[in-house]
Amino acid sequence: MSEAIRNRYEFVILFDVENGNPNGDPDAGNMPRIDPETGLGIVTDVCIKRKIRNYVTTVKEDAAGYRIYIKENVPLNCSDTEAYAAFGTDEKTIKDRKKKDPDIDEKLCSWMCKNFFDIRTFGAVMTTFVKAALNCGQVRGPVQLGFARSVEPIVPQEVTITRVAITTEADAERKGTEMGRKYIVPYGLYRCEGYVSANLARKVTGFSEDDLQLLWEAIINMFEHDHSAARGKMAVRELIVFKHESELGCAPSYKLFDTVHIERKVENSGAPARSYSDYVVSVDMEALPAGVTCTRMA
Repeated sequence: MSEAIRNRYEFVILFDVENGNPNGDPDAGNMPRIDPETGLGIVTDVCIKRKIRNYVTTVKEDAAGYRIYIKENVPLNCSDTEAYAAFGTDEKTIKDRKKKDPDIDEKLCSWMCKNFFDIRTFGAVMTTFVKAALNCGQVRGPVQLGFARSVEPIVPQEVTITRVAITTEADAERKGTEMGRKYIVPYGLYRCEGYVSANLARKVTGFSEDDLQLLWEAIINMFEHDHSAARGKMAVRELIVFKHESELGCAPSYKLFDTVHIERKVENSGAPARSYSDYVVSVDMEALPAGVTCTRMA
């Protein structure tokens, strides 16, 4: 594994959805999340991180150093117990071990960072309670994401569907079909902003250049192995990366994000957007502060 990154980064992810539900809200019958004051669609950071984790699981298949800590059907305390076992201890003997080895907490945390990609990347709270506490530390990850918001207001639609498969025999005697419903967004272009701290990578998790390249790859392809009827057609259209020439950065992040402009094409401005081609995405390169470069990936 390569050494920790040395440059700070900010990035913008542009992704869209067509006839699908990008992130259902369980408090609203699983309808697409929406800001009620502006009508803009919302996709949570947790949802996007899940896609990134799933992609890494798909391509790395639990290879050494690239396992995923927050994973479906894998209890967190199993991974915590594994870290304890690597140092020949458990929840019953850890207190005695600390008396002999005051650095054991740091070693446990370091072991978790080394073995789990998502801990190195996003951080984690690695404390679980079963019969006794398992504590592998709390890590603040160098990669952070904000909520994604749609560029324009969305209009969620409720689509009624039918099926010929009846649930029970009693129901089958009374009817030939059953009704259901699903929520979709006809079209929405979403923008998500993120941050990569080289300082935290060096001091805390060891997030490396190899990890960074895998992160970019995962972001670009995070919907390619996650297609479903519920989510419709989703794709990452562009990843815009700002690289600072130093560890602590050369300019505030908002100044970089402000250089990214998304506008409707004049000829399509009077009708609802229904494709990515209805927009023009530009980056004001001349407004970039000294010491910052921009790379556009698609």
